[in-house]
Amino acid sequence: MFALTKSGCRRFMISRGGVALVQQLARSTVALYDTTEYQYMQISKVPTLHFQASLPRLPIPKLEDTCRRYLNAQKPLLNNEELQKTSSYVSKFLAGEGQSLQKLLLQSNAENPHTSYITEPWFDMYLQDRKPLPINYNPFLVFVPGTDPKYDTQLVKATNLVVSSLRFLKSLKNNILEPEVFHMKPEKSDTQLFRNVTRLIPSRFSWYGAYLFKAFPLDMSQYKNLFNTTRIPELGKDRIFHDPSAKHLVVMRRGHFYTFDVLDANDSIRSPKEIAACLKTILEDDRPLNRYPVGVLTSSERDQWARARSHLVETGNREILQKIDSAVFVMILDDEIIGTEYNKLIKTYLHADGTNRWFDKSFSLIVSKDGYGGINFEHSWGDGVAVLRFFQDVKGDISKKPRFHPNEVDELSKESVNVERLNFSIDAKSESIIDQQKADYQAWVNRLCVDFIINEEFGKDQCKKLGVSPDAVMQLAFQLALYTLEGKLVPTYESCSTAAYKHGRTETIRPCTLETKAICVAMTQKRIELFKSELKKMILDCSKAHNVLTKEAVMGQGFDRHLFVLRKISEKLGSTKPIIFQDPAYDALNYIILSTSTLSSPDVMVGGFGPVVPDGYGVGYMIQDNRLGSVVTSYEGSRNANQYIQALAHAFKSIHDVLHT
Repeated sequence: MFALTKSGCRRFMISRGGVALVQQLARSTVALYDTTEYQYMQISKVPTLHFQASLPRLPIPKLEDTCRRYLNAQKPLLNNEELQKTSSYVSKFLAGEGQSLQKLLLQSNAENPHTSYITEPWFDMYLQDRKPLPINYNPFLVFVPGTDPKYDTQLVKATNLVVSSLRFLKSLKNNILEPEVFHMKPEKSDTQLFRNVTRLIPSRFSWYGAYLFKAFPLDMSQYKNLFNTTRIPELGKDRIFHDPSAKHLVVMRRGHFYTFDVLDANDSIRSPKEIAACLKTILEDDRPLNRYPVGVLTSSERDQWARARSHLVETGNREILQKIDSAVFVMILDDEIIGTEYNKLIKTYLHADGTNRWFDKSFSLIVSKDGYGGINFEHSWGDGVAVLRFFQDVKGDISKKPRFHPNEVDELSKESVNVERLNFSIDAKSESIIDQQKADYQAWVNRLCVDFIINEEFGKDQCKKLGVSPDAVMQLAFQLALYTLEGKLVPTYESCSTAAYKHGRTETIRPCTLETKAICVAMTQKRIELFKSELKKMILDCSKAHNVLTKEAVMGQGFDRHLFVLRKISEKLGSTKPIIFQDPAYDALNYIILSTSTLSSPDVMVGGFGPVVPDGYGVGYMIQDNRLGSVVTSYEGSRNANQYIQALAHAFKSIHDVLHT
């Protein structure tokens, strides 16, 4: 029975004779759940945004440095003739129009001290792209299963994920979530002394105090959009909608939508039993699969979805869409049983069939029938640093002290449930659009090839003992695997966060270098005269070169974002395209065949994303203490993820053998 009142999950009618009930509630509900211990995940001495005002600004690289780094990235990919042409174009750009564009960028940056030079153009890049969100943009992460299987049943897992997410939200909103800080020397800075000292320093100077401890506070401006946020499709350019006042959750199951309040009128988190009772009622709803699941439309090309959404609004669905858009987040309850099929797990969290998804939401928590939990998130509002922090904190919370327990399931009362069904009004036109998108999406995901590898011989600890960067080893393996298959190197992207700066986003590391090229050639040609000791030295040199590129990118000294913004300024001016951007080599370098990114954490079981070009690979990877892993995606008919994984396994073995000489 669904009660359609708007007061929340549980409603008590108290008569004049109900004193005993009132006392019981005061003891159980108020005493247990209106405490700061329940309502907040963290109560930090240092306010969440304490360091924000004093964060350094993202530096604009010198034009000469950007041009030099750009040419270095082109060298492994171009022949001598092509490189000479590209070098001449770069020289002309550096001597001419590049200078005027750089001057305009510096001027604009000086006029906007509250933000970074990349923020607006990078944000626009996401919102103007018309490609569908799933696979192309939305990444996924899956939680490592719990140690007690009873807590991994669907209802118990979902309830605890909701409660812990709300505890994170409450701490964030009240500015008592621990600030995100990168500790160079945790033994010195991840301490109470650090917190006691830095909280006393005024915000406008606090970053400098942290720096004295060799600690680097990270930008937290994206965190507010974790919750109550949705990307709204509009013709030409989407927009981000945010409503921090909303108190409800939207739940999806079998393509149907449900909602209930998870925060009360005072913004207090409702009790675990109230939330569980609502979720249990939804799980027991025996309606079959929704014949016309509106959620699949969020998998559409963006202009197409914008038109379909406008029609939904015109046919009486504005309020339902607003409910979804403003919800704290979306909880997805799948009927899928994944078992031990790793590929099925990846496909479920990366894309599924679209009928029980809302890809526009800032993030969705997804729980399978057999209790896997994970997240699929929209990328325009923010990057992996914010999502991983949320992911890890929630995982830690449900592991250390789950708030809802398996033995409480039988205590849940249906009478206390207040869940509202959200029933779309679907006319013949919308039915036709939904049917077509279901078919189109299914045809698309059927072309996606997914595979994975876990290497137990390598890990962060072993790499460090051998004197090589674990990330450099991974990137070298990616290059070697592709070179083994195709006998060539390709444009490669590795994502790197610039969150150490105010409103920083990401920078690109270009891991395809002359050093990696030399190793790939040497190891595939099996030259007898090249001893393993020489190969080992080459790998060490490669690692050093990669470390330099990584350090530059982290410090905002890559070249990709700088050139991107200069190109955008040129386009706004409407002038002739600068010669550096007319060069086919520039377009080729930015046609990313190997797109790679890592969100490494012991809490992540698996994570990944799709290829960014039709004939490319999407390579999500993790580096843990005692193992390395990678999820690879590709499209049928171009490149093959299965073959690539086989080549990657061979590459790991080859590198391992050389390093152990």
